[in-house]
Amino acid sequence: MSFLVTETMEGRIIEVAVSGKLTKEAYQEFVPPTEAAIKKHGKIRILFITLGFEGWDAGALWEDIKFDVKHFGHIERLAIVGESKWEKGMAAFCRPFTTATIKYFDHGDLEKAREWIKE
Repeated sequence: MSFLVTETMEGRIIEVAVSGKLTKEAYQEFVPPTEAAIKKHGKIRILFITLGFEGWDAGALWEDIKFDVKHFGHIERLAIVGESKWEKGMAAFCRPFTTATIKYFDHGDLEKAREWIKE
């Protein structure tokens, strides 16, 4: 599993790159900088990039659900960049858990996703 969190636009955009299965430990690397950005800006945007992504383990899924409930209205936009049809379905699955505008992009459209998240 590989996991990288990067902040752009002075922390207003959180870019997360993940491959393999997301674990609770990796997810806990994502939460502190994301919550700090929310505290600073009120609302943020997230660009979630997957490569060989295999989903969440049970601990990470629980952390994700808790995060989504706590920050239901703090995410303006969520771009998911993926490589399979189930990841596109993940964008639809996320809708009830956030007020964010969610859009899916294929890997070849990564730059379009970055442009969209900044708009």
